[in-house]
Amino acid sequence: MKVEQKGHTTTIRNTQCSSAEFFQKLNHEYASYKSQNLIIDLSHDKEVTMNDIKLFLDMSNKHKESKKSIILVTDSINFNDVPSQLIVVPTQLEAHDIIEMEEIERDLGF
Repeated sequence: MKVEQKGHTTTIRNTQCSSAEFFQKLNHEYASYKSQNLIIDLSHDKEVTMNDIKLFLDMSNKHKESKKSIILVTDSINFNDVPSQLIVVPTQLEAHDIIEMEEIERDLGF
């Protein structure tokens, strides 16, 4: 797991294990990241499944309640099958763009 903080966003990369194992590690350490916008980069795991993505559903809902963004990055799934509560994009650049847009919306009171 590689963690990189830049401004108000923390990028957490899965560098060596399956997405399910990565989720367990991240969930265990979640308290230290809950005050930051998060980009969860799963692009290392080319075998990621929709069930792996859905593991992040509760974490995403909890994170959004605290007015922070959480974006998953992978290009190994069908984006049409992603639950509407999750935001999944194929690149980190798109993840940063979405966080910026959500920050602007929050600043405007939406």
